Amino acid sequence: MGNRAIRKSIQSLRQRIIEHLEKVERERVKPEPDLGLINHWQSEIEAFTTRLRRLEDRLAQRQRRGRS
Repeated sequence: MGNRAIRKSIQSLRQRIIEHLEKVERERVKPEPDLGLINHWQSEIEAFTTRLRRLEDRLAQRQRRGRS
């Protein structure tokens, strides 16, 4: 995966995290929130965050080696 693809993936993951956080918030304010959905979205946020950190680390390593 090239640097451009990594940056694109990072941007996409950040957007997905924001979207899921918004979904969680919309569900929480309902009179009877669906806790199953909230838990599902939170687990996806955790997975996205893990993937995001790995990609950011990979990009940082490449930049330290002079591959920008």
